[in-house]
Amino acid sequence: MIAAAGLDLLVGDPRWCPHPVIWMGRWITILRAGVERLAGDRPWALRAGGTLITVLLVGASAGCGWCIERAAQPTLSPLFSASGTVLLVIGLASALAARSLRSSVLAVLKALPSSDGGDLSSARQRLSWIVGRQTDGLQEPEILRAAAETASENAVDGLFAPLFWMLVGAGLWQLGWQGGPGPLCLAWAFKASSTLDSMLGYRTGRLRWLGTAGARLDDWLTWLPCRLVMVSLPLICRPWSAWLRLVRAAERDGRPDPSPNAGRSQAIYAHCAGIRLGGRNRYGDRWVNKPVLAGSMPDVNQSAVHRILNLSLALEGAWLLVALMISRLAVAQ
Repeated sequence: MIAAAGLDLLVGDPRWCPHPVIWMGRWITILRAGVERLAGDRPWALRAGGTLITVLLVGASAGCGWCIERAAQPTLSPLFSASGTVLLVIGLASALAARSLRSSVLAVLKALPSSDGGDLSSARQRLSWIVGRQTDGLQEPEILRAAAETASENAVDGLFAPLFWMLVGAGLWQLGWQGGPGPLCLAWAFKASSTLDSMLGYRTGRLRWLGTAGARLDDWLTWLPCRLVMVSLPLICRPWSAWLRLVRAAERDGRPDPSPNAGRSQAIYAHCAGIRLGGRNRYGDRWVNKPVLAGSMPDVNQSAVHRILNLSLALEGAWLLVALMISRLAVAQ
């Protein structure tokens, strides 16, 4: 897992390498077309079809991860086991998004007019690739806020939630359940649910029913990792005496958000980075007033976005260090 985290930070998601999420997305598209053809506009049939898509995709993704884990077992021939281990590390790295998230957010900052050779149209276009809101007409302060919000929200979705499920799988192995689901099996199962939510989890048209199962599963699988980020992030950026105040403030500000996780993840980053997030966003033709987070703090600037990205790197290292220490203590006993 440490090797996978290092590989993710060094390489990220190279375009020349087929990413597992791309294959998940292709199968979602195929299955969605089949379900919609059979279910039509009947809500109960769309819900049933969405549940079937969720079971098939999450189960198949977990099964592929489990097969690679079996190939990496040391009981096999040395050559086969070594090849399986390499695939296992690459697979684990593919489930983490620290490098890709960082690169995408920094690309937006680099395109801003305040940077050399930047312009608003280029910054808006790059921002549109990583956020769900409409970016047309956004000015630099709004672009910076959107970049900070996606950096904080996707830190949980793209990095800490899959890392958490990797740690759970590794813990099961540490407890002696070598034949059960391990880190890659659980990480790919989470990535499948996250991909389902990003592609089908919208309250429009048929997706109001078709995407329900995937969206609910993603909320459930992200619930605990999000809370762990809330309680651990203040420990690496502020005096420990401020821990309870920051956690309470993040819970208070993030609770009104319709998502059980997004508002809280943004809120803890807002308080730890010392910036104000939230406000009015446009999604298609609809305006949404998001809860204001850390309302007494100053607006976002470029250095604040860098702080958020650096906080995520520091917290990832802290999680892995604590996991390593727990693992060593377990082995020693």
